[in-house]
Amino acid sequence: MLINPDRFRQSMEEMARVGATKGGGVNRLTLSDADKQARDLFAGWADGAGLELRIDEMGNMFARRAGRENDAPPAMAGSHLDSVPNGGRFDGSLGVLAALEAVRTLNDKNISTRRPVEIVNWTNEEGPRFPPSMMGSGVFAGAIPLESAYEAKDAEGARFIDELERIGYRGDAPCTPRPVGSYLELHIEQGPALVSEGVQVGVVEGIFGLTWLRVTMKGERDHAGPTPMHMRRDALVGAARTIAAIREIPGKLHPEFVATVGEFSLSPNAINVIPDDVTFSVDFRHSDPDLLREARKLIEEATHREAEKENLEIEIQDVGGSTPTAFDANAARAVRSACEESGYSHRSMWSAAGHDARYAADLGPTAMIFVPCVAGKSHSEEEDMDWEDAYRGCDVLARGLLKMADS
Repeated sequence: MLINPDRFRQSMEEMARVGATKGGGVNRLTLSDADKQARDLFAGWADGAGLELRIDEMGNMFARRAGRENDAPPAMAGSHLDSVPNGGRFDGSLGVLAALEAVRTLNDKNISTRRPVEIVNWTNEEGPRFPPSMMGSGVFAGAIPLESAYEAKDAEGARFIDELERIGYRGDAPCTPRPVGSYLELHIEQGPALVSEGVQVGVVEGIFGLTWLRVTMKGERDHAGPTPMHMRRDALVGAARTIAAIREIPGKLHPEFVATVGEFSLSPNAINVIPDDVTFSVDFRHSDPDLLREARKLIEEATHREAEKENLEIEIQDVGGSTPTAFDANAARAVRSACEESGYSHRSMWSAAGHDARYAADLGPTAMIFVPCVAGKSHSEEEDMDWEDAYRGCDVLARGLLKMADS
């Protein structure tokens, strides 16, 4: 291998201790104290590798290794260090620390590159604390206004900008679009395709589009005993029927279409009171924008239909989303070539999960590298992977990054 597997694993395991949970995962919500610890650790490693660290207005971290032509747009690689609540220890950090290991390898072997190389840790890739997801890369690419990102609030009402300043990571560099020579991102697949097929590496050629909605259904609170069934305006019944209808929509559209209700709240949440207010989220994804539009229409129709049965008021709010993104053919070819050089089995695929590469692709040639995770599990403390798969992914990233940095 081009890389040093032992050093790479040591870095991964040290990072996994930051925000570690009892179940073997990590809890590093965006701009939390644990997120700050992870950032500080990465910053120290970047300094030790002789890299110039720049932090922009969104807290995105760029660790730069000089090239022979320093004015050339950089070859970037990275991912994110934040996590979902009680998430996995490989999600995101694998890509950041593999890029760090790739740069350490270039240093070890005294390899110069034509382009500068930049390792990036994007802010708020996950998004559960401060929706929408991929916020740092979205602002960097000009797709999300900086002001709206700053004003995003968490469930307790804390503003993004205030928390960014609290942990000391509001940088001076402008978070605005700039040319990117290339961008590669290594990630666990977060799905079962590679592990079920026994393939070692996925060459990711694009990312599904996704839409996030928040649906609120309002009825009338009343006593669970004396109120006759025919007189009830039960918001929970309407929501339950709507959610059941949403579950059936993917089967009507395409085998790879997915839809999920992941958040749910109701009021007053008492055993002897008819619920009058229910709010739930909807997440749906696919590579075809026409199918995404059709799904939106079907979800709205189901919501109105079930609300009418219970005489409910409804509100459907857009929370965030992104369009399907096809990656650059030459960047994907560099990843495929790196696999062939090393003798790793590989297959082409699209990602059903959102990644910062979606926005990086707006600024320069982009591709992703997937490696298998155990049982395809992610966003869970049960997330795991074989270290040999991690090493192979890091090796492919290092080889691909070197090709793109010299292109």
